[in-house]
Amino acid sequence: MRISAKQYRGDGLLDIYVDSDACPVKLEVCKVAKRYQMNVTFVSNSRMRIPDQEGVKLVVVEGQLDAADDFIVENVTKDDIVVTADIPLAYRCIKSGAQVIGPTGRLFSIDNIGESLATRNLLSELREAGNITGGPPPFQKRDRSRFLQSLDQIVQSIKRSLYP
Repeated sequence: MRISAKQYRGDGLLDIYVDSDACPVKLEVCKVAKRYQMNVTFVSNSRMRIPDQEGVKLVVVEGQLDAADDFIVENVTKDDIVVTADIPLAYRCIKSGAQVIGPTGRLFSIDNIGESLATRNLLSELREAGNITGGPPPFQKRDRSRFLQSLDQIVQSIKRSLYP
């Protein structure tokens, strides 16, 4: 289902929000969401194909560069899950009480987000100075596997805390 940000209405359930413009694990997110009967909201700056699955929707935002990030932050609630490689977005979501995971399975937390932001800023400066010319390593099969395992662990942890 494709809807615009203006039409979006959450249903109050725990959700998985995906910063989806460059996300390589969309199918994996849907697989886990189906297993646990969770909703998934893909947030993007442009139209894209998403799995035709109950509880899965696409929100296309328009406007400024960070419109997708802003939409996620405005709608995420405590214990929702956010999938993103965007470290500033991860920081904003953690402050809202969300659980945040990167596409390679890396969990972001209040304990490690400061270091992640500092590393990101340092690497950005080095790239701007021409000292680093490459990007991140290519996405690998083991990254996908690690992501699935980490996402499953997050969901189980949230369920245990909500339903002891």
